[in-house]
Amino acid sequence: MAITRDYKDTINERVSREPAFTAALLDEAITLFLNGEPEVARLVLRDLVNATVGFEQLALELDKPSKSLHRMLSARGNPTMDNLTKIIGILRKNLGLDIEVHTTPIRAA
Repeated sequence: MAITRDYKDTINERVSREPAFTAALLDEAITLFLNGEPEVARLVLRDLVNATVGFEQLALELDKPSKSLHRMLSARGNPTMDNLTKIIGILRKNLGLDIEVHTTPIRAA
């Protein structure tokens, strides 16, 4: 008997019952991109897509093959800025979220 479970199951369950968690995932993905961690950001977006709209629906809305979207949102993916903004826009619309960006000064170490 396994004492652990797949993290994807946990994410899917929390997204289905906790809108604040879903919003936090999108916020985290955007923050990671803006702070220079695109690999992790793409993986967070991939998990969010899987738990919400799904790659097939996303592919229909973007008019792109789902395989291409899977590649884009992999750790080694390289989505164009146009594709990335469209993906985030579709997630935002489907989740009923608005995005606000705030800047903060860099703290000295």
